[in-house]
Amino acid sequence: MSTTTVNISAAQVKDLREKTGAPMMDCKQALTEAKGDMEQAIVVLRKKGVSVAAKKATRVTSEGSVASYIHAGGKIGVLVEVNCESDFVARTDDFKELVHDIAMHIAASDPKFVRKEDVTPEAFEREKDIYRAQAAATGKPPQVVEKIVAGKMEKFYEEVCLLEQPFIKDQTISISQLIAAKIGKLGENIAVRRFARFKVGDAGETIAITRPTEPKGE
Repeated sequence: MSTTTVNISAAQVKDLREKTGAPMMDCKQALTEAKGDMEQAIVVLRKKGVSVAAKKATRVTSEGSVASYIHAGGKIGVLVEVNCESDFVARTDDFKELVHDIAMHIAASDPKFVRKEDVTPEAFEREKDIYRAQAAATGKPPQVVEKIVAGKMEKFYEEVCLLEQPFIKDQTISISQLIAAKIGKLGENIAVRRFARFKVGDAGETIAITRPTEPKGE
């Protein structure tokens, strides 16, 4: 079986680096793997970013910054704390941009929790009961009802959990994927610790904090 060698130019590598911020060697490897296809190379880098994020997920994040974002007109305000491993990374433009983007996203998308694990048992059971009743009312068998409920719960997480929501500036990626890409670029674990969202006229504000989770068994 013959294989086709694709020559990757320095200009292609430079272009990919400018688009993603990834190191030059990683860009060249991604382009080689994607056979020169720029869009596919970006996908390759994103997948590697997620992999890097998974490896760094257990590392302590005791540095970072708190940022504020006030929506046009002063009707909505957000405070968010995003953590990283070192003060050096916390002071980089890339990290500051990420924190700003997350604060802006919270203002626009109004999440109620940071991640799936932070959803309260009460909220979880309430939504499941609603979806189960809706599905059962259609007359479908129990096993089908449960599949429908599972699908609707995933949609529920996407609506109310910050990390599951599509990024407001790029709907093709989630906030967790946005963070993973920065982890891959900056080389440190990054985590959203907490946020508060205020809206003029609302009875109360949204305050969310990441809760520690118990290790999961195999």
